Amino acid sequence: MMRIFLFLATNLAVLVVAGITLKLLGVDRFTGQNHGSLLVFCAVFGFAGSLVSLFISKWMAKMSTRTEIISQPRTRHEQWLLQTVEQLSRDAGIKMPEVGIFPAYEANAFATGWNKNDALVAVSQGLLERFSPDEVKAVLAHEI
Repeated sequence: MMRIFLFLATNLAVLVVAGITLKLLGVDRFTGQNHGSLLVFCAVFGFAGSLVSLFISKWMAKMSTRTEIISQPRTRHEQWLLQTVEQLSRDAGIKMPEVGIFPAYEANAFATGWNKNDALVAVSQGLLERFSPDEVKAVLAHEI
């Protein structure tokens, strides 16, 4: 609920700032246009763009990082990763997210998705290779 409120509040704040800026700069005197309709257009475009971005974020993250989703673990490291994410998500009271590994030397991790019960948690190969299990678990806890 708080996420929805913040989403709406941020978009409305942008509209208010745009409206005040147009008024202070006196843009309406030079163009002779109704800037109320421009703000409505910006609101529709802004909200729609934000929602589209939100709903495709998981797919975009998977494609851009070449994340491989672990559905059936093939190694003991993948098994450990799935079990750890399952335990952390259960402790957090959320549904088990998709879990993936992406090819990168850098130690990195991310979580994405349009809501907490339809998410993706992914870690880089570099994180798994260079960090201890306790450190990886701490990173996963942060992402969840």
